[in-house]
Amino acid sequence: MKFDVAIVGSGLAGLSVALHLAETRTVAIISKRALKDGASNWAQGGIAAVLDSGDSHKQHIDDTLIAGGGLCDEGATRFIVEHGREAIEWLIEQGVPFTRDDTAELGFHLTREGGHSQRRIIHAADATGHAVQVTLEEKVRAHPNITLFEHHCAIDLITSDKLNPVKKNSQPKCVGLYVQDEKSGQVLTFAAEHTVMATGGAGKVYLYTTNPDTASGDGIAMAWRAGCRVSNMEFIQFHPTCLYHPYAKSFLITEAIRGEGGLLKLPPEAGASAGKRFMLAHDERAELAPRDVVARAIDFEIKKRGLDYVHLDISHKPADFLIEHFPTIYARCLELGIDITKEPIPIVPAAHYTCGGVVTDLYGRTDLPGLYAVGETACTGLHGANRLASNSLLECVVIGRACATDIASKEKGEVPYLPDWDESRVTDADEEVVIAHNWDELRRFMWNYVGIVRTTKRLERAQHRIALLKEEIDEYYQNFRITHDLLELRNLVDVAGLIVNSALQRHESRGLHFSRDYPETLPKALPSILTPHRRK
Repeated sequence: MKFDVAIVGSGLAGLSVALHLAETRTVAIISKRALKDGASNWAQGGIAAVLDSGDSHKQHIDDTLIAGGGLCDEGATRFIVEHGREAIEWLIEQGVPFTRDDTAELGFHLTREGGHSQRRIIHAADATGHAVQVTLEEKVRAHPNITLFEHHCAIDLITSDKLNPVKKNSQPKCVGLYVQDEKSGQVLTFAAEHTVMATGGAGKVYLYTTNPDTASGDGIAMAWRAGCRVSNMEFIQFHPTCLYHPYAKSFLITEAIRGEGGLLKLPPEAGASAGKRFMLAHDERAELAPRDVVARAIDFEIKKRGLDYVHLDISHKPADFLIEHFPTIYARCLELGIDITKEPIPIVPAAHYTCGGVVTDLYGRTDLPGLYAVGETACTGLHGANRLASNSLLECVVIGRACATDIASKEKGEVPYLPDWDESRVTDADEEVVIAHNWDELRRFMWNYVGIVRTTKRLERAQHRIALLKEEIDEYYQNFRITHDLLELRNLVDVAGLIVNSALQRHESRGLHFSRDYPETLPKALPSILTPHRRK
């Protein structure tokens, strides 16, 4: 299969690239599930951009730099912020139904979120990601130059040095990738002059996450294996309150519950301390402390007492008030047998956003010619050590557009013939339970050892376990036919290794990385950059 551009991932970043290129290029969009099954569709908040004369680029840049703990790339931050308005205007042109406000300068309602000094978040009620995703999906489905491959799982990139061993010392380039059709099990070969990784983050490497099941770090792992550098992988943003329930994956309990008087308490499993509030012991602001402080406090209590969760209790408020202000949370919890007007909500912190990723420039270009990375997969330097709310969707659109501009500026070249996937020397797996067991083990020890609070000893334990798992999974991959679960597990193990190695490299606490062994922040902020060994 030959295309001018192959895009892996179907969130806001990938769809933006596709729509900007489709007039002049043939585009393949490869999506692991249905198009809407990524993190963009789940985004509740909105998109940050300077859209009012009372605001300024300088204020937005300053807010971003402060949130990023001194680690944001100032040039990247300026570029993305200064292109914010045109990105929003493009989305409006596409038909995204942002919430209107006739009294506002642009005619749309702007809200304000934590860390922002001004109202600058344009949104579509409380489901902005869904509104954007549905609008752009309609456009890509209707475009004759875009071919969609839903339920297709990317396996690995194909680089020119693998095709021509004689030229191994020359600069390799990306020429396409192998992809498995999940329904038939067949492996397809995609030849493309330009390949774009837009696969989102890696939240599924942790036991608890707000991310969809698709967030297994595929693009980061594939780019790393192909020879690209990654940066700042230790900075994983955790949301402090995610519902703890065996039948409710990834359901967020909004911070507004705490804003309206919700109290964090110890559950019955805490014995004599059951029902006791604990936040005041960690911060004088108690339940209203910032996200990272609350997440660390909950993590501390869970680990100290051997708990699985803690309670968030707002049942002391009138039932009518709760049902009116939190109808979605009330309804979802009631479905699961929890009446928030009468009892506390079991919660745990959960992995929320991957601030690091594949090193790119402001056009999404990676170290490997022909390969681009955009969105949460990439590390442009915008987020630094902690992402400012609603900057992520902005980055998707701005860098997606810049990436498309760079690709469109290049003359069309010849796409080489690529060999078919060879599975002549593998057999069907004898025991699939190995994959399920390893997946569970990985996510549990990453949660326990490489979570919100870290120590060198915990990180070294995780590093040791990852090395053993990687050996086992690599052997499995070489000897048995691939499956969707095996591909995701292979990528998650690679990403886990990158997170741990980045964390061990940082001898300080900064932003989202908190180390008990290095609690101080160093005077100079430096990114952590990992470079793959030169491929043989």
